[in-house]
Amino acid sequence: MACYSIEFKKSAKKALLDLPKPVVKAVSQLIDSLSENPYPDGCKKLFGFDQTYRVRTGNYRVIYSVFNEQLIIQILKIGHRKDIYR
Repeated sequence: MACYSIEFKKSAKKALLDLPKPVVKAVSQLIDSLSENPYPDGCKKLFGFDQTYRVRTGNYRVIYSVFNEQLIIQILKIGHRKDIYR
């Protein structure tokens, strides 16, 4: 299986750095694991989007798009579940 490269939107990178320290570690590990498997157990395709998914860790969500042709995963949003879908 090919390794995907991970790109962050500027706003997602900022959101990651604004999270509490223990959460940053968990979310970072989750994002790193996406490069090996962009469709982990528990990931859900977002309704209304072709290649956009969300995956959770605790109360936090990572929303990302998968571009299989270019082997790129783009991290779109990171945040608490109560705020992420606004």
